[in-house]
Amino acid sequence: MRFKNDLARAFWITAPGRGEIRTESLGAPAPGEILVRAHYSAISRGTEALVFQGRVPVSEYNRMRAPFQAGNFPGPVKYGYASVGCVEEGPDELRGRNVFVLHPHQTRYIVPAHAAHVLPDGVPVQRAVLAANLETAVNGLWDAAPAIGDRITVIGAGTVGCLVAWLAAQIPGCLVELVDVNLRRATIARVLGLRFASPDTASADADIVIHASGSAAGLEAALRVAGFEATILEMSWYGAQLVPVALGEAFHARRLTIKSSQVGMVAASQRARWDSRRRMQLTFELLKDAVLDTLITGESPFDSLPQVMADLAATPGDTLCHRIRYSQV
Repeated sequence: MRFKNDLARAFWITAPGRGEIRTESLGAPAPGEILVRAHYSAISRGTEALVFQGRVPVSEYNRMRAPFQAGNFPGPVKYGYASVGCVEEGPDELRGRNVFVLHPHQTRYIVPAHAAHVLPDGVPVQRAVLAANLETAVNGLWDAAPAIGDRITVIGAGTVGCLVAWLAAQIPGCLVELVDVNLRRATIARVLGLRFASPDTASADADIVIHASGSAAGLEAALRVAGFEATILEMSWYGAQLVPVALGEAFHARRLTIKSSQVGMVAASQRARWDSRRRMQLTFELLKDAVLDTLITGESPFDSLPQVMADLAATPGDTLCHRIRYSQV
């Protein structure tokens, strides 16, 4: 049965620091496509704040495109990649199923059927908005390649930092410390079963340091707490911001390694056997743990998204994952 209304409403960044809800026509799904009605989406606060503020470097305009982005940086652009909804039209095996799609904030949308990831039993739609961030954390931990018993320091207790620390703590014998300047994040760390420290009290001589604070001060702290021949995995993305790196002092004497991580490619250690779909299946299995609900620290209706995005980009406060609720729910 055809849907009666082919209109959808979507959040667009119209110019740096400004956004609005626009109405657009969908048409009808073609063979091999599905129509999804959104239940929830989530703001990936670090990256989306940079996009909202127009801080994507010109050199990264193509690499930074989201899978179903419309428009171009710095704007107008429709950007985002954490949407959960129900398939209203499509193949019989998908119709009526709840799916996760790397799609911007929009009430309804049409995508190829292969772009949708069916939620397994045990993953509620409300929690599934964490999938993109958890997938990033999985890839980051693969890049870091910790060993049993390692001392692991994660600097930056944002959503990705908390997730990668939570994953690392499940490796037998690993001692994981989550570090953040916001001392209120100690409560989140405790719920996740993690040690917590401020940058001033962080333990020294870490075997692996994972940096996810998005700040130059955090990277400086990562260099300071890394042990001899340790690896510092850089998971922050700074956009157009220039970040100083202290490569003097004891950097060479301690033979430190700084390594980048980015979710767009499966980590090199796994790439011969894994693809993004298998990685997402693993992500959903991990999402069955209800403790992860503690990372969703706020929720707003879709219509308020222009103001919510502006507020979070300017003053994030204690926000981790902020969920957007659609009127159909």
